[in-house]
Amino acid sequence: MPLTSPILPARDAPSPSSEPSTAASLESLFRPRSIAVVGASRRPESVGHAVLRNLVTGGFQGPVFAVNTRADVVLSMPAYRSVAALPQPVDLAILVVPATAILAAVEDCRRGGVRAVIVLSAGFAETGAEGAALQDRLTAAVREAGMRMVGPNCLGLLHTDPAVSMNATFASTPVRSGRVAMSSQSGALALVILEYAREFGLGFSSYVSIGNRADVSSNDLLEYWADDPLTDLVLLYAESFGNPGHFSRLARRLARRKPILAVKSGRSLAGQRAASSHTAALAGSEAGTEALLRQAGVLRMDTLEQMFEAASLLAHQPLPAGSRVAIVTNAGGPAILCTDACAGDGLSLPELSPATQAALREFLPPAASVTNPVDMIATADAPAYARAVALLLDDEDVDALIVIHIPVRREEAALMAAAIRAGRAAARTGAAKPLLTCMLSEAGSGTMEAEAARGGAAGAPEVIPNFRFPESAARALGVACRHTAWLARPEGRVPDLAGLHVEAARAACDAALSARGEGWLRPDEVGEVLAAFGVPSLPTRLCRTPDDAVAAAARLGWPVVVKLASDTLVHKTEWKGVHVDLRDERAVRGAWDAIRATLAAAGRQAEMLGVTVQPFATGGVETMIGLTRDPSFGPLVAFGLGGTAVELFGDVVFRITPLTDVDAEEMLGSIRARKLLTGVRGGPPVDRAALADVLLRVARLAELVPEVAELDLNPVRALPEGQGVAVLDARILVRRP
Repeated sequence: MPLTSPILPARDAPSPSSEPSTAASLESLFRPRSIAVVGASRRPESVGHAVLRNLVTGGFQGPVFAVNTRADVVLSMPAYRSVAALPQPVDLAILVVPATAILAAVEDCRRGGVRAVIVLSAGFAETGAEGAALQDRLTAAVREAGMRMVGPNCLGLLHTDPAVSMNATFASTPVRSGRVAMSSQSGALALVILEYAREFGLGFSSYVSIGNRADVSSNDLLEYWADDPLTDLVLLYAESFGNPGHFSRLARRLARRKPILAVKSGRSLAGQRAASSHTAALAGSEAGTEALLRQAGVLRMDTLEQMFEAASLLAHQPLPAGSRVAIVTNAGGPAILCTDACAGDGLSLPELSPATQAALREFLPPAASVTNPVDMIATADAPAYARAVALLLDDEDVDALIVIHIPVRREEAALMAAAIRAGRAAARTGAAKPLLTCMLSEAGSGTMEAEAARGGAAGAPEVIPNFRFPESAARALGVACRHTAWLARPEGRVPDLAGLHVEAARAACDAALSARGEGWLRPDEVGEVLAAFGVPSLPTRLCRTPDDAVAAAARLGWPVVVKLASDTLVHKTEWKGVHVDLRDERAVRGAWDAIRATLAAAGRQAEMLGVTVQPFATGGVETMIGLTRDPSFGPLVAFGLGGTAVELFGDVVFRITPLTDVDAEEMLGSIRARKLLTGVRGGPPVDRAALADVLLRVARLAELVPEVAELDLNPVRALPEGQGVAVLDARILVRRP
């Protein structure tokens, strides 16, 4: 089964770009009419030699010029001393000179009228402060000259459109033409990625190693690929996101038309900063990444291997309409492994229709199983595979088919591959369903060609992805189903919220900052901020003396809750600072004395401002809502299980702002304890609409009041449907933005 990646028709008609100027500015990088290699070398082992060789042997459809300050001829081509000395202007220059010579090279390009540069040279921000300063000067020079730049410290760029045929890299791996575009932030890893893609039979429309991304970023490339008629699928390897908000907007728009797969490195929590609020403590380095990619519809992969597995399916097969999978095999063991993997990825194996089972029994031996998985046993021959594939694809209860084959004889592999192709061609209603194979006789993953109709274009070539192991096929199909589900999800909107008094909230924060500087707001100040944004809180009174606390309890009504009030001791339960269900004056005074005694024993009595008194609320489900500000991703809104269990179980999900109504509702259904919100053991469902409203208000608070650095609403008691929610405890940390 040859590994090929033919150019397929575009699946989606391009839509007008929202920012055509960005895409237009990249034309000289992707479609240059002429190229100069500055630093072209006569040494075969050098980067400058490899780039020049790749451009020439790759068939670039335009003139290529060698620039070398010492040689007259490179690769049998005349060499010129400078770009300015070339016989004609060039659109693109590839710079392969030492970092110390880079500014002079850019100036030479400016004089020569170059429109764009690719800087392969290393020695910039990746080396430290001195290199970063040089990179800043390089970027400034490029922008002052009106050029665009890929790099520095990168592998380069390739574009396989036959009208261009540009391999402006120093990679030695031949690259297949196809409909996949990829951006990689790692230059060294790019060499491995190209080899890996070849193993999986993936072809590229374009590939860009952005290196230090001093100018052209992944965001720029997403804008370009959004309207690229040669690209159906986008792959990203990223170490960081330069402008996460812009990335989110671009990716949301692009993912509606073209799937995006991403591997984001750096999952370690080693860089997590110390935090005093529950929300900030739970928001590790991964929270922002997960929230960003999930909201944008980007399919995050844990490894490069998983990304290419999924890409081999998404690039060559239609999306499944749903998650119902059929498996056909000649061996039970691999089918069991595949079934387990399907279940782990949210896929289901439906019972086949009676008609399908009856048709299978007509030609399969009595020992075969015609349930799902269909085990045709070891005697299954090629005609049996062909008939089974056609029948299962045409079953209306099946959305996708995985075909597993273990050869009994070595020569069976080619026969079975032909049988699977024949079965696909014979399928009628199932012609638009994804088909995956696991031919365990093969050396590895890849693809097999099949002449079949797809999307109604009779005779159009189809590529069937082949996987090394059954679990890999199930995992890739799970990714495709997640994308189908995301596409079915409404886009959502950022709703207009009534009762927002932004200036009042900012005034309360500013007054506290002016009086005491950065720190935690006092309970009365917290109440002002929450009230300004319409967040429903229990009536709370700050009391400085025991007599004040007794009077407040009498006004609020018994029973009450008494809590420690302090600017510095924010985790009240750690100081035995919460006393509940207090029903008389004696109990309130006893709570005051107990809190004071605990602090006195620790020498912290002076940090007690007093206590707060609230009505004692019961019923509902305890949840938490919070916000923190990630240095890379900006405001993160949190939702999870509340009370003292929040950090113990860590059942919390995060989303970045702006938060849509769909995002808020999705957050409620994403925690592990979500069944508590729908009612368990006969209990009523909670007021989800009221919970979602608080999430949206907190998100707007994060956007409109930048002085709020951290916020914890914990617990937020979610009452039965129609009864709303009540914030029982709240903390807000303020600092100057």
